[in-house]
Amino acid sequence: MKKSDLACLLTLAALWGASYLFMRVGAGEFGALSMAGARAAGASLLLMPILAARRDGSLAQLRRHWQRIALVGMTNCALPFLLFGYAALSINASLSAIFNAATPLYAAIIGWFWIKERIDAPRAASLALGFAGVAWLVCDGVGFKDGATGWAVLACVAATMLYAFSAHYSKQRLAHIDPLVVATGSQLSSAIVLAAPAWIWRPSVMPSASSWMALLALTVASTALAYVLFFHLIARVGAARTMAVPFLVPAFGVLWGVLFLGEVFSAKMALGAALIVAGTALTTGVLKRGDGGRKTPASSCLHSDRRGH
Repeated sequence: MKKSDLACLLTLAALWGASYLFMRVGAGEFGALSMAGARAAGASLLLMPILAARRDGSLAQLRRHWQRIALVGMTNCALPFLLFGYAALSINASLSAIFNAATPLYAAIIGWFWIKERIDAPRAASLALGFAGVAWLVCDGVGFKDGATGWAVLACVAATMLYAFSAHYSKQRLAHIDPLVVATGSQLSSAIVLAAPAWIWRPSVMPSASSWMALLALTVASTALAYVLFFHLIARVGAARTMAVPFLVPAFGVLWGVLFLGEVFSAKMALGAALIVAGTALTTGVLKRGDGGRKTPASSCLHSDRRGH
């Protein structure tokens, strides 16, 4: 990579890592549902003009494939936004970011059930290593706030499983569609689905300025701008190198949580995070295993992931 591409990669990871910080700051006053709806609406308003300005038939693609794109909007944006927002009420931003790193593990399991991807012994061991890290964090309760329940952890797990499903579905049904069309359409469909519930369950008290700033940063920086950088990187350096981003997101998520929220990153959290990232890297073929580092089907599937954070 050129230095400019590396800088773009790090910026993208920093923005996606910061999304957990912004949700942690704003979800308490906005509520998970209203924050998710506002985030999707704002991102779609920012992305739609970019898509409309293109003269390559992107809008026609969006109209032609809107049903499939709307499904991805539900599984890749609306529900994960809501679930991670709910989790932010109870657990540290750092922990949410670490849980998100397990997405490729769930993708491998879904691929095994859905399209019969082979899981050999080394890959099964890699999956076990990653899930051991998740179990360690859950059972030990590190990163939990006072009064936190298992529902917050379940919300994170459900969100990452939805991201994993979206990766496979996008690979199977939307690979021929321009990625920016899918990204914009999924945000737009999410905004439409969440509009009425977000309005009905809107905050009864006006949120503070800090919460509004968190929502604005989440929408503009961690969603709309991050998507633009994501697709810019894919065009510049390819999908394989761009997929280094998910491995950097937990590091930035932890960093922002420690710096701006005073969260404690303990040795126990570090161990759990290391197990998850190592298991994920081995499962997707980023780290070499006994098969010579050949990339697995799960890693190629994730290269087409239009994931939001």
